[in-house]
Amino acid sequence: MPDYAQLAPEIFAEVEQWLGSDEAAAEQRLHEAFERLETEQSVLAAHVGTVLARTSDEVAVALGYFLTLAIWLAFTHQSERRLAPITELSVKSVEEALALDEELRGADPAEAVDSDDVVAMEQPHALEFVNEHIEAALEVHAGQVDVEAVHAMYRLVLVELLTLSYAVLPPADVVAVTGEIQA
Repeated sequence: MPDYAQLAPEIFAEVEQWLGSDEAAAEQRLHEAFERLETEQSVLAAHVGTVLARTSDEVAVALGYFLTLAIWLAFTHQSERRLAPITELSVKSVEEALALDEELRGADPAEAVDSDDVVAMEQPHALEFVNEHIEAALEVHAGQVDVEAVHAMYRLVLVELLTLSYAVLPPADVVAVTGEIQA
């Protein structure tokens, strides 16, 4: 993953500051952010909505909703960030690549690195933010939340994070490297 696609550590503090500490105002801003997501990245919004609708666990849904929007906001708030449109193929490709990686790592008992560890190497600040919020939610709602539903939200966020990372367009001053030979 190119450096320009990595999220800076301070971007998550900026997103949380933008959301604010007032719960009702933050909820309204998240609602507005989802409407923007639907307009700007309709395929990604539809995917998020579909996965969120698969669970009835309110804590997991709220967590997934918050985290997916926070990740998207981080990409859109980082200066000079331009995103290519997300396609169904790009989402499906990331899902399949992640599933294959998990299968291969699970088949090798000597493999000490999980797929999310690999994602953390590429987007360390994003995964730190995600894990902090998941741990906090699990602690606050211990015994009242469906852990499998939370895991599904975690996987949704990983897919979204990778999909958006690959959709970041290079800044104007970066020359793209391709495998093509120029004549």
